[in-house]
Amino acid sequence: MKPKYLYSIILSGTLFSSCEKLDRFPLDKPSSETFYANKTELGIAVNALYNRALYPQDAEAWSDNYWERTGNGNDMIHGTTTIRSGMYGDTWFACYKGIARSNKILDNLNKAKDVSDDERRQAEAQARFARAYEYGILITHFGDVPLIKTTLSLDESLTIKRTPKAEIKKFIYDELEFAASVLPPTHKGLQYFTKGVALGIKARIAISLNDWEAAADAAKRVMDLKIYNLYPSYRNLFLRVGQHSSEVILSFPRSAAFDDTYDIQYSMSRNAGGFASNIPTLDIIDSYECTDGKPIDESPLYDPKNPFENRDPRLAATIVVPGENWLGYVYQNHPDATQVFSSKDNRNVTNKDAKNASNPFASFTGYLWKKKIDETQVAQYNKVDLDQIVLRYGEILLIYAEAKTELNEIDASVHEAINLVRARAYGVPVGSVNLYPAITTTDQVELRKVIRRERRVELVLEGTRYMDLIRWKIAEKAMNKKIVGVPVNKADYPFPGTPAIDEDGIPSYDAFLSKLTVLDTRAFDPSKHYIWPVPYDELVLNPGLGQNFDW
Repeated sequence: MKPKYLYSIILSGTLFSSCEKLDRFPLDKPSSETFYANKTELGIAVNALYNRALYPQDAEAWSDNYWERTGNGNDMIHGTTTIRSGMYGDTWFACYKGIARSNKILDNLNKAKDVSDDERRQAEAQARFARAYEYGILITHFGDVPLIKTTLSLDESLTIKRTPKAEIKKFIYDELEFAASVLPPTHKGLQYFTKGVALGIKARIAISLNDWEAAADAAKRVMDLKIYNLYPSYRNLFLRVGQHSSEVILSFPRSAAFDDTYDIQYSMSRNAGGFASNIPTLDIIDSYECTDGKPIDESPLYDPKNPFENRDPRLAATIVVPGENWLGYVYQNHPDATQVFSSKDNRNVTNKDAKNASNPFASFTGYLWKKKIDETQVAQYNKVDLDQIVLRYGEILLIYAEAKTELNEIDASVHEAINLVRARAYGVPVGSVNLYPAITTTDQVELRKVIRRERRVELVLEGTRYMDLIRWKIAEKAMNKKIVGVPVNKADYPFPGTPAIDEDGIPSYDAFLSKLTVLDTRAFDPSKHYIWPVPYDELVLNPGLGQNFDW
């Protein structure tokens, strides 16, 4: 193999090359000498920024909320990742691909002569937003990274150095402020980045960096737009009926017609033809409060023999609980439940969801995800095309509440932000404080506990938990522990006891660990895992990038 050819193959896996799986449109094929020459071509380039593959989202499976039986977990929760691990290289590559696209647009803005000044400025704002969003993902995961503001030659790309995180943070904020000043509040027809998206992403990046003042300011400005509202039904928000609601700030569309879908079979019950292998942990189930607003180890309303009574309604909206009719069958996980009623067949049938000798692959924790799944999806379980909700108003309210609490600026606006989210969970007006556990405390420590629990249960399965564990510096506590499943003895169903829940909302099962099956063991090394490594392929091409800490 000729060295020049080998060099081009190596380069094709890194910063500035094309990747077919990320492209809906082969926009990097036309020559920059001929492309961007008119309004249509500039529009195509801007449209290509609106591609969810360019903005990697943290996996719920990297956190303590979720476990995958297939593969017995993953390298991230086992603490066995290396600089060659795919998630590091994939994230780096996707972000820099988006940055390269943005830079290409910005470098060629003036080529199109049939574009008005306003249209050109809108294209600039879209590209500068996208670039800033990419850098937000990069610095919150990798720390210092190369800050590239223009298209580089191949030789230049192999000699770039990393820029301090603080400098990039300022750049991100400035770019997002520019985007927010130019982008319209709403778009008609196609979904595009808007003023609220720019401010909302700034709020999320700022909270990920524990920059409380910036987070509070950006979140408040989103709230003051008076465009977004909480959708009345928490359950339906994540189904087709709610995907275009006024709660959604940023989403990326999927379409079965364009073969842009995903598969839910791994989360479905075995009775309904699923694998029941991507499942909730007991940790997340036990994080839902009782209806008195107290955690289960403090509330007199909690009974481990009737654990789903008197609980935050979001538990039943998120988790399939025993006794409910789910996907055409009454769900029962007790090993003695050998028969269940099938509403689709109107008769009792063999139960495949009770973990016993006959059903060794029923859910290993005994529970299933309900959030984002409904009856209409079962027939086409491998071609679900619900939009990917990236950012919504509920998260903005919680960002605002957390940032103001950490600044110790606790006032009525903080309580209202939290209580709006909590009241929606109960399906009641925020002013009906006797119908839900409204928050009134002004104690910073207590309010911090409430907000952290609230973020966990409100935003579960939305990709926020991993970064919360990282930024709160509690990952070594949450992740260095056993993952437990169904009780060893059927006499202990559904739960053999009540876990102790610490000040960070982390349940401990140590008091009755011997009564539960142990599914897996998480591991997290605080000396290195709080920041990601520079990927191996990048260092091969450019050793001058250097490496992070103990990696």
